[in-house]
Amino acid sequence: MSALASRYANAFLEVVTSAKLDTAAVDRQLNDFLATWDGSAELRALFSNPAVAASQKVAFLDTLNKKLGMAVPLRNLIAVLIDNDRIMSVHDVAEAYRQQMQERLGIKQAEIVTARELDAIEREALIAGVGKLAGARIEPTFKLDKSILGGTVVRIGSTVYDGSVRGRLERLREEMNAG
Repeated sequence: MSALASRYANAFLEVVTSAKLDTAAVDRQLNDFLATWDGSAELRALFSNPAVAASQKVAFLDTLNKKLGMAVPLRNLIAVLIDNDRIMSVHDVAEAYRQQMQERLGIKQAEIVTARELDAIEREALIAGVGKLAGARIEPTFKLDKSILGGTVVRIGSTVYDGSVRGRLERLREEMNAG
């Protein structure tokens, strides 16, 4: 995450929290804008074109917002990105905002890698266990990797908890080679 994206995200987060906005609604609106942004090469070309005045871009944003229905602070964030010629960083700002919001809410991202598909009960039990391990609520992403043979590998930030069969075998091999 760039320092630039972090600054915009932090300012936006302060506005959202001080106005006591529904963060889930803001997130949905942000997703709607990003989907529109990603789905329209013409929109990206218009907003990134230096020959088009920022005021015209913001006027088009307001027209677009009639369909999207973004909250005023989100519309203003995008307008500021346009005015400061930073609109091409909108995805980075959105990602930084989401990370900062999750930190504020005490939620940590966890990547959970398993060797096989888990059923709903196994997933819930694993999420609860990882949450206790992290000391926080987690937002998991699950990945399948048959090469770990069995068990689970969990990544929370830069910390990796390797409970996989492959990891155990590698540690055993290292111990045998060292001894």
